[in-house]
Amino acid sequence: MKIMAVCGFGVGSSMVLKMTIEKAARQLNADIEVENSDITSARGAQCDAIFTSFELAETLSGSVKVPVIPIKKYMDLEEVKRALSKLV
Repeated sequence: MKIMAVCGFGVGSSMVLKMTIEKAARQLNADIEVENSDITSARGAQCDAIFTSFELAETLSGSVKVPVIPIKKYMDLEEVKRALSKLV
């Protein structure tokens, strides 16, 4: 499974979210590839799900065909793990 961690510019907060998703995937023993990206690139990316902020989730939801998962606290391992466990 491939997941995109998305923020406005694809560097800062998406990298933090990517690391949290990877840690959650390890704890769930899930085989997941995670990439971080900006919102524009995410629209055309081939992935199985997108994790992002609530604000960007609203923008992305209508323009992609994969689940867009809003995350409130990017460093909250339990929040990310709960969201991830619904996909795997």
